[in-house]
Amino acid sequence: MRARWLRRVVLWFAALVALAVVTGFGYESLARQGDGTRHPAPGRLVRVGEHRLHITCTGAGTPTIVLEAGLAESSASWDDIQRRLSGGSRVCSYDRTGYAWSEDGPGPRTASQAAGELHALLAAAGERGPYVLAAHSYGGTIARIFADRWPDLTAGLVLIDVTDETADDALAVSRPLIATQFTGFGLLARAGLLRLAGDALVPAEATAVARAHAPVVYGGRSMDAARAEAWSSLESAAQVSATVRPGAWGDRPVVAIIPAGQPATAVDRARRLATLSGRGRLVVATTAEHYVQAFQPELVIAAIRDVAGG
Repeated sequence: MRARWLRRVVLWFAALVALAVVTGFGYESLARQGDGTRHPAPGRLVRVGEHRLHITCTGAGTPTIVLEAGLAESSASWDDIQRRLSGGSRVCSYDRTGYAWSEDGPGPRTASQAAGELHALLAAAGERGPYVLAAHSYGGTIARIFADRWPDLTAGLVLIDVTDETADDALAVSRPLIATQFTGFGLLARAGLLRLAGDALVPAEATAVARAHAPVVYGGRSMDAARAEAWSSLESAAQVSATVRPGAWGDRPVVAIIPAGQPATAVDRARRLATLSGRGRLVVATTAEHYVQAFQPELVIAAIRDVAGG
């Protein structure tokens, strides 16, 4: 009798969970239809090949500053930095394929593919080079490949705690774990939990714009894009490793920024990265946070302005 009662409770609980999931997916599907009105794209959509990418450019001046976000982040993550830089510079941020307001596009989602799309996007948008590329984390892999393929369009680099392309073993181990994590995040978003929970499921370092548009910025499509990039991380690491050689960046100004409290090996790696330029330098932040641009924005802004000034 007890076993039958427990089985009945389990079945009812499973039915309620299934109903909640179905209801959540239905709610999210209906709510998403109104996102064009509630969460309009801050910038414009520009065609690159068979799909369109979202780009937001503000201010005026040369060289143009291009902001490249890290894994699972978008143009919204740069909102505060972009506003503060736009007073004296032309600044562009954008969403990589599949993220936020950009459309889905062809795979595999390697850094080389993303660098090519960025080049095509800037040209199609009429944003003339040369560019100062300011990149965070995985975005640094894309910026470095861009600088190698189009050196004449690269005025300088600001690399903020960028991914270590030499850590093949760590990437091999973490790749399926990270991909699984983003799959889970995507399911939660598609079940409506992100939209219902509001700030509770938004990263602590998110900007006000990212929070306001969380269902788009951190929605299911964005998590799919992050998973695709994570799954291609080994190939992307090999692609950027092929660009490493003495004097690779000539005398272009380069600033490599790392958080405080990093092990000596990480500091040495960042220092060696900076020395790929005759005018490279290492800057150690006072914050220990990975998102230096969120927790110590003045440092990042000063570095970008320094590089843009030549």
